[in-house]
Order: sequence, then C-alpha cells, then structure tokens
Amino acid sequence: MGATEAMGPGAESAAPSPSPTARRWFLEGVAADGSHTVHEVAVVPFRVGRDAGNELALAAPGMSRQHAVLVATEDGRLRLTDLGSTNGTYVNRVRLAAARVLDENDVIHFGNAEFRLGVLGSVAVPANADRTMIAPAGAQLSGHFVPHEKQMNELLGGSGLGGAVQPIVRALGGQRFALELLGRSSHPELPASPVHLFALAARMGREAELSSAFRDHGVRTVAQLAPGSTLFVNTHPQETFEPGFLEALSRLPRDGLNVDLVIEVHETAVMEVARMRELAAKLADLNVRFAYDDFGAGQARLNELAEVPAHFVKFDFGLVHGINEASGAKQKLVSDLVRMCKELGSMTLAEGVETEAEAEVCRQIGFDLLQGYLTGRPAPFDSLRG
Repeated sequence: MGATEAMGPGAESAAPSPSPTARRWFLEGVAADGSHTVHEVAVVPFRVGRDAGNELALAAPGMSRQHAVLVATEDGRLRLTDLGSTNGTYVNRVRLAAARVLDENDVIHFGNAEFRLGVLGSVAVPANADRTMIAPAGAQLSGHFVPHEKQMNELLGGSGLGGAVQPIVRALGGQRFALELLGRSSHPELPASPVHLFALAARMGREAELSSAFRDHGVRTVAQLAPGSTLFVNTHPQETFEPGFLEALSRLPRDGLNVDLVIEVHETAVMEVARMRELAAKLADLNVRFAYDDFGAGQARLNELAEVPAHFVKFDFGLVHGINEASGAKQKLVSDLVRMCKELGSMTLAEGVETEAEAEVCRQIGFDLLQGYLTGRPAPFDSLRG
C-alpha cells in the first residue's frame, strides 16, 4: 500500500507543497558518529518512512515503508499521524493512537528512530540549505532528547516552582531550631517529586540549575513568610565548588533577605579537603554556616571532618532508623561518632527520626538536633503564615 492510499483522500494526500507557516520546523536526530542532523520540514505533507520517496527516508530498524506523516494546522503547528506502522509512532514515549498536534521540543520516535521537534532560528541555518544537514559544531541543539524538556525549561525559568519546609528541633525540649527547605514543583505537566524532577534534569545535564532554582525561590519565599528563620538549604554536588554558586549566595543579603542560611554539603564533597577548606572560608566571609549532609551513607570519614569542621553534621537515615532496636555495638558506634563530631565543634543532627523510641535513644546518645516525621512532616510554604 502506497503513501497516498495509506492517508486516504483529501488534502493530506496531496502532493507536497510549501509550508504555509512562517515558522520553519525541523526534526533533530543524532547520526551514528554522534553528530546532530537537522531535517527541515520544508514541505507538507512531510512523510517519514523507509521508502526513498518519503520526504524523510530512513533505513532504520523498526521503520515501515510509509511510517508516519506530518501536516500543517491552520495556526501553523504540525500534526503527526501514524500510517499504520508495525512498530508504532511515539510522542514523548507514548504511542500514538490518533493524530496529535505537536509542540516544540516534543520527542518523537518512528519505531526506534528518535528525533526532537524544533523551530529553526535558534540555530544558524542558511536560507538555501538542504532539507538534511549536519549541524555545525557549537550549534545550540539539545544533546539529549528528553520528554518534557520544554516544561523543564519553564520550571527553571520560574514557572511552577514550589517548595516545602520541614522542622528541625532540639533533641532536648523539642523547640524548633530551624527549617529545611525542600524543592517541589507545581507545574501542571511535571511531577511534583524532586526525585523525579532531578532525574529529568540529569538527562538534560541541568541538575545544578534545578538545585539553584529551588534554592533561590525557596529562600525568597521563606524570608518573606518567616523572616529571621534559620534555613537549611540543599546543594547539588555539581554546583558546590562553582564560582556562580557563591555569587548567587552573596546576592541574597544584598536583596534584603533576612534568613540565617545553612548550606548542606553533600558527603562526596567532604573528600576534597583543599577545595572544602577554601569553600568554608568563603562561606564564612558571607556569614553563611554549612552542614555535612548524609554522614555515614557513603565514604565520608572523620579525618576529613577534622580537617574542615562543619557547623553541623547530619547523620544519615540509615544510621538512625531503628536505632532503638540496634545492637549495643551499633549504638556505641553511633554514640562515639556523635561524641567525636561534637568534640570538633559540630552540632549533630539525627535525620529520619520516626518514633519516640528512636528519639529517646538519640537523646541518650547525645544528638543535639532531631529531624523526621516524628517531629514534623514536610509542609507547604503556606504553613508558615500566621
């Protein structure tokens, strides 16, 4: 069955004609050598398939002879229809069951062939260029074809940023000592969970940007709703030693934000003693304290902690969970670690405290601070009002 027969009668089966839209759409692919190819949708209908007569002919695994077709909509967008292909056409990893109007940055699979839809103009493309070309080195083309890339860009630009806070309390007395800032998303087309958001950002190589966006938005919100609070804020390992990180922190006081910041440093950074010592000095110049996060989860050792003592050491959930039922040997080990951290001048914080029995053992061991569902679950920013 030919392409015309597959589409049936009507405008979509007509001979290709110049696109009626001023926008110049393209499909971006990646060649076997890693270079990026740009296939301009210069005429519509724009057919994709294995046959040489298609506007985009692909000898790729899983490709049908006439696989799919793109046509223009009245508002200048593109509508994608699968032509009964064997291996399917997918948009953002969802198989098409009917025609779908596309958006810029949608990820499209024709069988196993992957493309990203874009608009020419963000890359330098000569007016008389062939429909298929190799993108020049340095062109601003995505290196990862990721669903929801457009939505993530919107989030990083401030649309849909949200957050929550969780209390940190004194082990003795239970008074609130600080809040920990937790990033969230309220973007309608993205998951709210920071775990899923950072997984998406990782595929785009933008974890540090997401961390910075969450931190900036959260600090500004908490400073407005609960001025004067001590606020623990997370960092991503990729940004810890970057100059832009310190520059961003230095702007906060100049913006008049009244919060006492504590920067949580991932335990992997503790191992880089020389860089950590330099970071600690620069943070002190900014009057910002820091904490070592997830102590005990990885390779962080007391030797490094002694070289660059932190204001706070947060003991990982794995050391705290079920501590009341742990062997005497484990309880003594945790107690010795707490004592040595305190001798270095650090306040010790037990993370993941969920029961009163765990909390009681943590008090006996000597922890200064507690954090977990027992003392307060994460709550939206609005909980700070009033």
